[in-house]
Amino acid sequence: MGQIQQKIQIIPLGGLGEIGKNMTVIRFGDDIIVIDCGLMFPEDDMLGIDLVIPDISYLMDNRDLVRAIVLTHGHEDHIGALPYVLKQLNVPVYGTRLTLGILEGKLKESNVPTTNLIPVKAGDDVQIGTFTVGFIHVSHSIADAVALAIKTPIGTIVHTGDFKFDQTPVDGKVTDFHKFAELGDQGVLVLLADSTNAEHAGYTMSEKSVGVTFDEAYSNARGRIIIASFSSNIHRVQQAIDTACKYKRKVTVLGRSMINVVNIASELGYLTVPEGVLIDIDEIKNYPPSGVVIITTGSQGESMSALTRMAMSDHRKVDITPSDTIIISATPIPGNEKMVSRTVDYLLRQGAEVIYEKASGIHVSGHASQEELKLMHNLIRPKFFIPVHGQFRHLAKHSKLAQELGMPKDHIFITENGQVMEFTPEKGSVAGKVTAGIVLVDGLGVGDVGNIVLRDRRQLSQEGILIVVMTMDKESGSVLAGPDIVSRGFVYVRESEQLMDEAKIKVRQTLEKCELNNITEWATIKSSVRDTLGKYLYEKTRRRPMILPIIMEV
Repeated sequence: MGQIQQKIQIIPLGGLGEIGKNMTVIRFGDDIIVIDCGLMFPEDDMLGIDLVIPDISYLMDNRDLVRAIVLTHGHEDHIGALPYVLKQLNVPVYGTRLTLGILEGKLKESNVPTTNLIPVKAGDDVQIGTFTVGFIHVSHSIADAVALAIKTPIGTIVHTGDFKFDQTPVDGKVTDFHKFAELGDQGVLVLLADSTNAEHAGYTMSEKSVGVTFDEAYSNARGRIIIASFSSNIHRVQQAIDTACKYKRKVTVLGRSMINVVNIASELGYLTVPEGVLIDIDEIKNYPPSGVVIITTGSQGESMSALTRMAMSDHRKVDITPSDTIIISATPIPGNEKMVSRTVDYLLRQGAEVIYEKASGIHVSGHASQEELKLMHNLIRPKFFIPVHGQFRHLAKHSKLAQELGMPKDHIFITENGQVMEFTPEKGSVAGKVTAGIVLVDGLGVGDVGNIVLRDRRQLSQEGILIVVMTMDKESGSVLAGPDIVSRGFVYVRESEQLMDEAKIKVRQTLEKCELNNITEWATIKSSVRDTLGKYLYEKTRRRPMILPIIMEV
C-alpha cells in the first residue's frame, strides 16, 4: 500500500471535451469519491437516443472502494445520470438541500431508493474515507451551488463546480471569497475549474441585471406576459415573480419540470412567493390579460414543451394572441439554435411581441468569464491546474489564461475523459487510461444501443431498406416461391415497377447460380443476393439501401 498512498489520482469520466455528463473520480489509496454524475443530450446523429450518460465501468470494477458521490449543484449535466448509476452503485450521495430536492423527484420517478441522500450546507466539512470534503458557497444559475475543497493526507484539491462571481446575487448570498482566499493561503495542490466561458472577455453580468430588463418589459406590456426560462433557474423565476408583484399581476406556472422545481424550491425556502400571487392555469380567464404572467418551460424550443406547443397553437389551455409579450430568458444551448428560432418564428407569426435577443439583456450566463477565472486562480494559487467542464477549445483557452497568470505550462493538464492523472506534493503526471466513454439511453434500454445499431439507424434514415423474401427447398436448394421485394424509405414501389422487376430478375439469376454451384449454405446465398442487388441498385440509383434477404425454408 505504502507507495500508492502517497499519490492522488484524478480521473475524469465525463465533462472534458464536451458540455455535459460531468463526472470526476478522486482516488487516494483504497478510497474513491466521485464528483457529480451528469447526463448529456444526444447529438443530431444519435438517432432515437434520449440521453447520454458516462460509462462507469471503472467505478463498477472498483465498487468496493467508492465511498460516496458528492454533488456541486442540481443541473441535469451534474445530477441527471444518478437514476441510472445508483441502480448499479449503492453509495451515499452528498448535496445541498435544493440539489437533493430536485434529485429526489428524479429518483422517485425511476423507482430508485432515496435513503442514501445526505444533505449538507455551504460551510460544512464532511469526513468521507480519508478525505475531508468542505462545501463552499458559489453563485451560479441555480441556487444552492457549491465548490468543493477536498483535503487529503498529501494536499488539497479544489473543484469549483459551475460558478461565477456575482457581486449582487438575487438571494443576497455572495460567493465565499474569504474561504477561497483562506484555502489559497494554506496551499492548494490541484485546482479543477469551470471553463465554459473561458473564451468570454471581462465579467459575466449579475443575475440582478435581468430583473431590470424584466421591469422594462413588464412596464411596456399591454397584455399577458409569458416568460420561458430554465426551470432550474430559481433566481430568474424569483425575479419574474417579484416584478409581477410590483405590477400587480398574478402568476401561473406551466410545464412539468417548472411546476416541480417551483414546488420544491418554495417548500425548501429558496423561492419566496407572496400569498395569493400564484394561481392555477384554469383561473387565468378570471383576470384581464394585463393582470397575468405565465412562467413556462420551452426556452430551448423542445418539441413537447409548453412554449413550443403554444407557438404551434397546440396547447390545451393557452392560445397566443397579438397582445401577448413573450420573453425567452435563455440562450440556446449549442445545437438547439434551429429549434429556438423556429419557435420564435411561429410566435411572431401569431402577432405576439417576442423578446429573445441576447443583446436585450434578457439572459445572463451562470458561468465565470475571463476576469472572474483569473480572480479564482489568484485566490487559490494552486500548484497544478486541470481545466474542466467545456469543449477542448474552452479548456485550451483556460490553460492559456493560467499561463498568463504565471503558471508553468507543465503544471497544467489539458486532459480527456478516462485519463488518469497522478499527483504527489512535488509532481503531476499522466499515468495511464481507464475505460471512459458514453452509454446511450433509449427508452428503457440503458447501453443496449451501441455503434452498430446507430450505424444501421443512420443507414436506414439516409437510404432506406429493401427486404427480399424467398421460399426455398431445404433439400435441393431450389427456389419454390419469390423472390418478393418490399421497399421502405428507398423508392416508392408503385412508381418504380421496372426497377423492382429488374431487381427480382437479378436475385433470381443469383439464386440459379448458387444452385448450379451446389451452394446450399443459407448465409452464403444471402450474402450473394445482398452483394448482387447492392451493386445493381447503386448503378441504377446511386443509393445504398440496407438489403435484408429473408429465406423461408420448406
